[in-house]
Amino acid sequence: MSIDQRIAAELERRDVSAAATEAIRGYGPQILGYLRTVVRDPEDAAEVFSQFAEDLWKGLGAFRGECSVRVWAYKLAWHAASRFGRDPYRKRRERLGTTMASRLAESVLSSAQGARDRRSEEVERLRRRLTPEEQSLLVLRVDRRLSWRDVAEVMAEEGELVDEPTLRKRFERLKDKLARLAREEGLIDR
Repeated sequence: MSIDQRIAAELERRDVSAAATEAIRGYGPQILGYLRTVVRDPEDAAEVFSQFAEDLWKGLGAFRGECSVRVWAYKLAWHAASRFGRDPYRKRRERLGTTMASRLAESVLSSAQGARDRRSEEVERLRRRLTPEEQSLLVLRVDRRLSWRDVAEVMAEEGELVDEPTLRKRFERLKDKLARLAREEGLIDR
């Protein structure tokens, strides 16, 4: 049974807590990897992941099923990262009280620490030179293999779907930028 099927079964039983647990355990490690790429700082990524887990926990009961739970989870993660980037108070680092969602998020964080893949330093250096939006587009399309429609859904602002052809064009420009940066770093021949 797939993660989405297990979540759907729990929601059918009206056990939103169990469904949220399935979603965070099932998709948490890949969402955390995505956030580590987009947010860059591991501590900040952990904080954004905790916010994502809270958002998922609170919002899953109202999930309308307009996309897969996986895509919806990435959308929540992207919005949590965007809010974090805009938050003028993010530097205060004040810890909030522990809830079930944040305890569960912490368990995913702990288990994912050991499993974090080791990319080469050169690739990481290139990725750090990208904007969060560029990194998100790259991770969602290449690393997570989401369809253009799903990427558009994830990166949509409140109520405004991103145009797929526009995303494709941005992706083409991003590939050109990465090639240029790789040439500058001496990673590929001119």
